[in-house]
Amino acid sequence: MREDSPGRANVADTPELEAYYKELEKLEAGALWTVANAIEPWYPQPESVPVLWKYDELRPLVGKAPDLVRPEDAGRRVVMLVNPNRKHLSAAVGLLYTGIQIMNPGERASAHKHAASALRFIMEGSGAYTIVDGEKMTLGARDFVLTPVGTWHEHGVDEDGAQCVWQDGLDIPLMNTLDANFYAVHENLHQDQTVPINSSYAAYSGGWIQPAFLRQNWKKPYSPMLKYPWEPTYEALLKAEKLHEGSPYDGILMEYVNPVTGGPVMPTMGASMQLLRPGQRTKAHRHTGSFVYQVAKGQGYSVINGKRFDWKEKDIFVIPSWAIHEHANLSESDDACLFTFNDLPVMRGLSLYVEEAYTENDGHQVIEN
Repeated sequence: MREDSPGRANVADTPELEAYYKELEKLEAGALWTVANAIEPWYPQPESVPVLWKYDELRPLVGKAPDLVRPEDAGRRVVMLVNPNRKHLSAAVGLLYTGIQIMNPGERASAHKHAASALRFIMEGSGAYTIVDGEKMTLGARDFVLTPVGTWHEHGVDEDGAQCVWQDGLDIPLMNTLDANFYAVHENLHQDQTVPINSSYAAYSGGWIQPAFLRQNWKKPYSPMLKYPWEPTYEALLKAEKLHEGSPYDGILMEYVNPVTGGPVMPTMGASMQLLRPGQRTKAHRHTGSFVYQVAKGQGYSVINGKRFDWKEKDIFVIPSWAIHEHANLSESDDACLFTFNDLPVMRGLSLYVEEAYTENDGHQVIEN
């Protein structure tokens, strides 16, 4: 790819050069100038494309899985959401994976651990739980739970519960791209509960007041609070809404944080919840970082690179890195809430985070027909 610009590769092919390239190829080598402009773009050129998965369309297919596959055979009964341009990595966007998992009452998946960090956002059902390194956490709709790198974890549904569905989010594509992934199954297939139920949430949910000895002794690279319930999250959004206008690009945006450091919940993945006021339409912007959204509440639409995607509760959509995007709440009387997980800890940790406003048409995109 040639470019007629100073400092860029602009070498014309000749018979002599083509013969030279073939000689290099025989030695598993090549000439940088033949690919330099492609591998060093002026700005990010993601392979991923925006996609919206409608829950109403997916749910019947997810519901068929329990009749077709036993959990002990599948390991995890999950329907993956795969970006059409990232199928080779099983990625939803960028280097992030997501899927929808379903479990029936009384089912319990085997305990395992892996190098990939993982999270779950509960979509429906009752009686769900996750056990992480001996701590059992009870989970309800819209609760957010971590199963961090290297932790033993398993999931299940109580006998007296109802069929449960949740969204999984992992950095599996990143771990595999780095050739750093590991996986292990617990020798007993299940863990013993070694601490009280929901103990990490009980210890750290005080926010401004926490046990000093716990803070001083926590040295792991992820949040010691593994469960982030919906009710206090939504309450915090409503309080914030009364205190300030929020971001013109994201509305009232609040990040889930590690209570010890104030940083992201895990070293490679962050998560947040944002609230859009009734009738609000945010201004458009773009930034580095890949994002997977789930609609936690309400209905509206997002415009991503000029294309409108209409969404409602439980729909999932993705925004690739550097894609221009904006959001709108279609209700004039109720708020809308969007849960998202992302790779911002990687972007920020590597000093790669860049953000800029979209200024044409007073900050809004022209929507393609």
